[in-house]
Amino acid sequence: MYRMIKVQPSDQHFQRILWRNFADEPIRTYELTTVTYGTASAPYLATKCLQTLAIEGAASYPNAAKSLKENFYVDDMLTGVDTIEDGKLLVQEMVELTESGGFTLRKWVSNEPQLLEDLPENLLDDRTTLELDSSSSPVKTLGLLWEHRSDRFMFRSPAWNDHFPITKRIVLADAARLFDPLGLIGPVIVQAKIFLQQLWKQKCDWDEPLATESQNFWLEYRRNLLALESLHVPRWTGFSTTSVSTEIHGFCDASEVAYGACLYLRSTSADGSVTVRLITAKSRVAPLEDPDRKKKRQSIPRLELSSALLLSHLYEKLVCSIQTPMPAYFWTDSMIVKCWLSSLPSRWQSFVANRVSEIQHITRSGVWNHVAGVENPADIISRGMAPAQLQYQKRWFEGPQWVSHDRSTWPITTEVLLEPDQSLLEEKSSVTLSTRAKPPNELFSLCSSFPDLVHMTGWIRRFVYNTKAGSVSHRRRGQLSFVEYEEAVTTLVRLAQQESFPEEIGHLAKGRQVQSSSILIRYDPQLVDGIIRLGGRLAHAPISEIRKHPMILHHQHPLTKLIISHYHRKLFHAGQQLLIASVREKFWPTRIRDLARRTIHQCVQCFRSKPKVHEQIMADLPSVRVNPAAVFQKVGVDLCGPFYIRYPVRRSVPVKCFVGIFICLTTKAVHIEIVADLSTQAFLAAFRRFVAIRGRPRLVMCDNATNFVGANRELKELRQQLNDQQFKYSMIRAAEDDGIEFKFIPARSPNFGGLWEAAVKSFKGHFRRTIGNNPLSYDELHTIVQQVASVLNSRPLTPLSNDPHDYTALTPGHFLTGRPLTAVPEPDLQDIPENRLALWQRSQAFVQRIWRKWKTEYLSSLQARTKWTKKRDNIKIGTMVLVKEENLPPQKWRLGRVAEVFFSTDGNIRVVTVRTKDGTFRRGIAKICVLPIRDNIESQHEEN
Repeated sequence: MYRMIKVQPSDQHFQRILWRNFADEPIRTYELTTVTYGTASAPYLATKCLQTLAIEGAASYPNAAKSLKENFYVDDMLTGVDTIEDGKLLVQEMVELTESGGFTLRKWVSNEPQLLEDLPENLLDDRTTLELDSSSSPVKTLGLLWEHRSDRFMFRSPAWNDHFPITKRIVLADAARLFDPLGLIGPVIVQAKIFLQQLWKQKCDWDEPLATESQNFWLEYRRNLLALESLHVPRWTGFSTTSVSTEIHGFCDASEVAYGACLYLRSTSADGSVTVRLITAKSRVAPLEDPDRKKKRQSIPRLELSSALLLSHLYEKLVCSIQTPMPAYFWTDSMIVKCWLSSLPSRWQSFVANRVSEIQHITRSGVWNHVAGVENPADIISRGMAPAQLQYQKRWFEGPQWVSHDRSTWPITTEVLLEPDQSLLEEKSSVTLSTRAKPPNELFSLCSSFPDLVHMTGWIRRFVYNTKAGSVSHRRRGQLSFVEYEEAVTTLVRLAQQESFPEEIGHLAKGRQVQSSSILIRYDPQLVDGIIRLGGRLAHAPISEIRKHPMILHHQHPLTKLIISHYHRKLFHAGQQLLIASVREKFWPTRIRDLARRTIHQCVQCFRSKPKVHEQIMADLPSVRVNPAAVFQKVGVDLCGPFYIRYPVRRSVPVKCFVGIFICLTTKAVHIEIVADLSTQAFLAAFRRFVAIRGRPRLVMCDNATNFVGANRELKELRQQLNDQQFKYSMIRAAEDDGIEFKFIPARSPNFGGLWEAAVKSFKGHFRRTIGNNPLSYDELHTIVQQVASVLNSRPLTPLSNDPHDYTALTPGHFLTGRPLTAVPEPDLQDIPENRLALWQRSQAFVQRIWRKWKTEYLSSLQARTKWTKKRDNIKIGTMVLVKEENLPPQKWRLGRVAEVFFSTDGNIRVVTVRTKDGTFRRGIAKICVLPIRDNIESQHEEN
């Protein structure tokens, strides 16, 4: 391109070069007459020529002139049109306009081949995939590729250099190769940013080998980038001039390590279809703490506000780029940020006020709303995600599901509540002084255990003593003595009491009693050597003075919590009574029972030895349990066993078999089949026998076992074959819903299938009490099984009538004998007198009476919740849990974090996905135990 632009003759002498072919030749001087690549003015001159050409050709080529001014980057053009006719016109005008200026556009390519039919082949680009990063030739980067045939973006993994060991310089060089201008893979890039920040925090030298753990992390990160080659992102966002409406939706979020924002374009076409696509995203790491500059680590609300500011800047750039006015909606999951943005900036402190003012100015034409954290796609970029997981995150590339739905289904933004944690709002307020208690000294936060704190205090006291000693011989040396240790304990207690009981110390120092409103009034406190001790009533007891008069501590002081935790670990995680008795030998904390109970409850070791599974209020019955349906149209199935079959062959070894129990989810009717083994084929054979006898079911629910999963796969293939035959032979007119639907409950969650689990328990009870463990022949086992099924089908559901002399009860057997498999609908015979009914109508009236009794009385008996009667707080994503294993002791249960939650129809969470070191598992909440660690407790308080 540069060589096509001629320089003014008066300026050509500034582009002189010296040249000769051989050393013995005289030096010749040349003047370059065209723009020379490498000079500082070359890019400006080339771009200015294109803009001038667009201005001059605006009258003759209006479409090409506009595209030439707006859609060129140096010598590359990237643009689009709505129709093929517009595209052909633009190509024709662009070729003629650029040719008039001496430029020939080459390497034309389009996702629509018809646009380029009139161009000669020498101007076309025969490549199927174009790399949009023009700088990728000399330096191999993670290039953004465009496959024009499928019209989608792809990504190329870099070719890494085999440098080992890995240093900070190599990590920085590798991170610089990641090319993602639009932020489509921002969750992957932010992982590299976070890792680089950690290296800066560790103060690693540039060429110093990283720690083994860090090197392994970066090597694994490199390998994970290979999964990006299978990631494809549609180029077209759904936006066109024919769209009925177009909206911008922006999301922002922050975590402790990073914050980010992402923008989506929501376009509604003329036919009413809605398309939502990710336009751009951006992330930044959270600022580090700098003690030298007295810069503290920013709080989560401040990081959330920074992410909102980042979203505002991203929106500002997008609006300038598209130059099309459209409504904008901004979403945050922080109610504190929502409160900040809904008020005047002058109300808040400087940090918040400056950012709120800028955000309100940039987004003045948009609306800020609140979105739940689990539905916020910006949560993905603020925490980072592996490429293999990102390609399955539909929420990242298309936003939350409700964005594509009608506006009435969007989250409703409630009024901002200022009650929770007012201190986080950073509101300007007047300074108040409290003489009731002093804030805890920083000394108590320097150590996490009581012995370490005492030893540190002892060494500080020794240092002070030695600096005041008159001679070297009077200085203390060696390890801390017992006396120094006890003096350090006394110093810590005295400091804690001065912070907790300043008024009480003042009264006792003057010889007065403490006020009646004081928490110490019941302890008869005494001031001895500046320390408040318990007066008590054991003055004549034969015990030491320390036990008679222990030192009083406030239950909320950090020192008290350290002492309780120390005694708890010292006594091998003792229980509440032993812990209280041991502490009171020397100290007397107020409200010690609550403090001891809380310490034991928050101890992870104690929790792991006796974990408590998570619970939620019992769910509503599913529709298959409460809606009338034909018997065995909706069934649950489970296997039990093993049982043993003895063959008549002499000396034959008993063979294992199993029993399959099919139970009607509506009527509790039971059908039992013998299953040869636990293979898929054996279960399918038993299932075919069930269908042959009871008819084809519409729905089958079962445990998530291997044989059931295999059966579901084969039944789907069988249904596909049936549909193909229907298509091939027109005489088969069966409906589409003749197929069988399989539904699986979460793995290892029997409470989700309580109906068939109860049937299994009842069958085992009858069978074991009758047969025991004796092996039977196949005929004997088959006979016993069917007799047990008959007994189970005779269990009463509800009385058949209100007559006290009628001893008949409604049982599942009434439904089995009251309807043939091919029954046709009958008219309602309820209001017709019985003497006017024919014989067949009398039998049908009896069947209808049975169903009315089922609906009025049996359904009412299912109303009450027998257990799990209290509603609990829903578990949150990121919660650290234990995964319960039935065959392992609690200490060996796997640790994991909740990666995904599933809401039921009542808004409660009963199934979660847990990510552990061994993989990801889906479990019911009855199989997970929430650890009592600080992160879990704080997140629960934040939610409340």
